[in-house]
This record gives sequence, C-alpha cells and structure tokens, in this order.
Amino acid sequence: QVQLVESGGGLVQAGGSLTLSCAASRITFSSTTIAWWRQPPGKQREWVATIHSSGTINYEDSVKGRFTISRDSPKNTVYLQMNSLEPEDTAVYYCDVISGGRWIRGASGAWGQGTQVTVSS
Repeated sequence: QVQLVESGGGLVQAGGSLTLSCAASRITFSSTTIAWWRQPPGKQREWVATIHSSGTINYEDSVKGRFTISRDSPKNTVYLQMNSLEPEDTAVYYCDVISGGRWIRGASGAWGQGTQVTVSS
C-alpha cells in the first residue's frame, strides 16, 4: 500500500520561506498526480496546489506567485516551496496522491498528522 509522510513544517516570520516535503513509498511519483492541502485552525481543509502526471501544475489563487510545487522523481518526493509567507498561511499541511484511480487520503478520509506551518506576524 502507498505510504505518504509530510515533513518540513515549522515556525517562521511573515515574509519568510519554508519548503515542505512529501515522501512516498510503494508508488512512483514520476507518473502520478500529487496535491497539497492545508487546514487552518478552526477551518475546513482547503486545496493548495496540484502537480499532474502530465506535468501540468495548478495553484489556489491566494498562493499563486508565492508557492511552487515540484517533484524529485529519483527521491520519490514532492515539495512545496513557500515564499513570502503570511499569517493566513498558518495551517496543517497534507499531501495526497492518486493511486488506483483514487486520491488515497481524500477517498479514505485518513489524512494522517500532516506537518504544521505557523507564520508569526
């Protein structure tokens, strides 16, 4: 079964940068579609960015120009580079991947722990 582990979260000041990692096992990221989601405190989970198996990339409007999603296929890892961070970016961040035609976390509801990003003002 596919395993996903997020890392790289932490506490940063507004305007700072942080890079999150999503490492996978039992799947090859080079041929898959991966997405980042986040859940701010007290709010619903929201979509952030997607990198498709075709290479097409999409971003939520509020992060366009600030966040970059990328993949390192030899390491089987997907990254979310976050620049110009704002307090509104504070959230628990999660990754998800399509496997067997379904989002493995979205379809199951088992989102795991994620990685916490806190942006101070």
